[in-house]
Amino acid sequence: MNAEPGTRVLKADDASIKAAAASLRLGGLVAFPTETVYGLGADAGNGEAVARLYAAKGRPAFNPLIAHVADIEAARHIAFFYPDAQKLADAFWPGPLTLVLPKRPDGGVSDLALAGLDTVAVRVPDHPVALALLRAFGGPVVAPSANRSGHVSPTSAAHVMSDLRGRVDLVIDGGACAVGVESTIVSFAGAPTLLRPGGLAREAIERVLGHPLAVAVTAEEAPLAPGMLASHYAPKARVRLDAEAPRDGEALLAFGPAPSFSGTTFNLSPRGDLVEAAANLFSHLRALDASGAKAIAVMSVPHEGLGEAINDRLARAAAPRN
Repeated sequence: MNAEPGTRVLKADDASIKAAAASLRLGGLVAFPTETVYGLGADAGNGEAVARLYAAKGRPAFNPLIAHVADIEAARHIAFFYPDAQKLADAFWPGPLTLVLPKRPDGGVSDLALAGLDTVAVRVPDHPVALALLRAFGGPVVAPSANRSGHVSPTSAAHVMSDLRGRVDLVIDGGACAVGVESTIVSFAGAPTLLRPGGLAREAIERVLGHPLAVAVTAEEAPLAPGMLASHYAPKARVRLDAEAPRDGEALLAFGPAPSFSGTTFNLSPRGDLVEAAANLFSHLRALDASGAKAIAVMSVPHEGLGEAINDRLARAAAPRN
């Protein structure tokens, strides 16, 4: 397979694993095989790399991403495990099962990868190339399917290249994926709930749990986890969009050059960079909440590229609430 400049395709071996891990450490995007589909990987802790990942997939929406780790111990560094979740991890990891669990505050997964939520979706993939890469990298890697948004999920390196040629740094060609559909997602944000059917049958999960899974009811707001829709993080404060300057009693969420203001201010990107702004979006909203602000004035953000998703999230944050 011949790649255009900017995207390398390497056969899976020790050298390509080392090259991919180095690329991830530098904030690069690496597509790699798992047993389900090819994933588009970025350093889970690097918000700007995650922002570039959303952009590479096209029509970005800041949905929570699955953090892939090498083993259960690595998963424990980023999530709190309930006993039932531990049962499932013991039974099915490595494998096509994603668990949505309370995040650890020091877990090293960026707010953007979590879409601002207090939960993290995590799994241990059952593929030698994926596991070798995760061990070589030494941290969590977020990896949605390596395709343009809305396209069929990729199960070969050729599929990845047909969608993402020139948009990613490196593709590791590990052959065809064995399962071919995305992982099953079970949430432990409450009673164990099936969020997305996938490569592991519900019946197998229920046998291990000893009781039925609840089934998620989706809402048309924003995803609670990959593959379904539900509520997302929004600040407690009232949000006013397209503000030229803050009013009395407002804090300021700025973008680019900000007006002179003595009150609480956070700037998504002083240099007006949309990648930096996306990386800072959820953490800045949380910081404004923590400041005690009752109202937030938000400066205009361009609508092109990642700005479309930033503005979508800001509009949701500003929507009237009951």
